Amino acid sequence: MDYVISQKNWQVRDIPVRLRPREEMDRLGVENVSEDVLLSVVLRSGAHGRNVVELARQLLMDYGSLTAMAKSSVDELSSSRYKGMGHVKAQVLMAALELGRRMNEEGMPQKRVIKTPEDVVGILGDRVRTLDTEIFWVLRLDSKNNLKGEPVDVTKGLLDASLVHPREVFREAIRSATAGVVLAHNHPSGDPAPSMDDIRITKQMVEAGQIVDIKVLDHVILGSPDENGNSKYVSMREDGIVKF
Repeated sequence: MDYVISQKNWQVRDIPVRLRPREEMDRLGVENVSEDVLLSVVLRSGAHGRNVVELARQLLMDYGSLTAMAKSSVDELSSSRYKGMGHVKAQVLMAALELGRRMNEEGMPQKRVIKTPEDVVGILGDRVRTLDTEIFWVLRLDSKNNLKGEPVDVTKGLLDASLVHPREVFREAIRSATAGVVLAHNHPSGDPAPSMDDIRITKQMVEAGQIVDIKVLDHVILGSPDENGNSKYVSMREDGIVKF
C-alpha cells in the first residue's frame, strides 16, 4: 500500500526509509515507480514545512499530466504558487521533460517514409501535444517519399495567408532538391477542422508548387489527442477539401 503523507510539516526523512523516493526507485526499479516518485527524484527537495513528495503531487494534480506540464514555462513553474520550486529547480524539471521528448524522437526510424496522413501524425504528434501556438511545417520528401531531414518550421503564431509565403515554404525544398512536400500545422484549440485561411493557403501553395516543380501532396491539420491518446487530424487530400 502506498504511503500517504497526512501532515504538511513532515519532511522526507519522516517517511519510512523504504518508501522514500530514491530508496523506492532503487527497490522497485525506475520503470516501476509512480510519476510522483520520479518527479520527487528530479526535484530533489521541497521547502520548509513541505516535503518534495507533496510538491511533486501538487504539480501532477494541477497539470493533470506530464504532457500538460511540459507546456508550461520556467517562470510559471517557479512562481510563488509552488513553494519550494525556485528558478533553477524549474529549469531542471523542464530540461527533464524536454529530454523525454527528444528521446522519443530518437526512437523513430532513421529513414521515415511518408505515404499517409498517419505517417505525418506519427512524426509531429508528440510535438503538437505541448504546443499552445500554431506552427506551420513543411515535410520535404524525395522521389520515393522518404523524409529528407527534420520538418521545417515556416511560421509560429496565428496562421493567416499573409504570413505563409511560398518563398518561405519552398526555400529549403528547392535548396535540398526535394521532389514533393507535405504541409502540416496544428490547431491549439484541439479542433483540426480547416479554416477558410487554411484552405486558401493550401490552394496557394499547390499552385506555387506547380510553378517550381515541387508537388504538394497534402496538408495535414493536427488537433489535440482524444481520450485514448490518439491524435485527431484532418487530411485535406483525403477529405477532398483541396485538389492536389
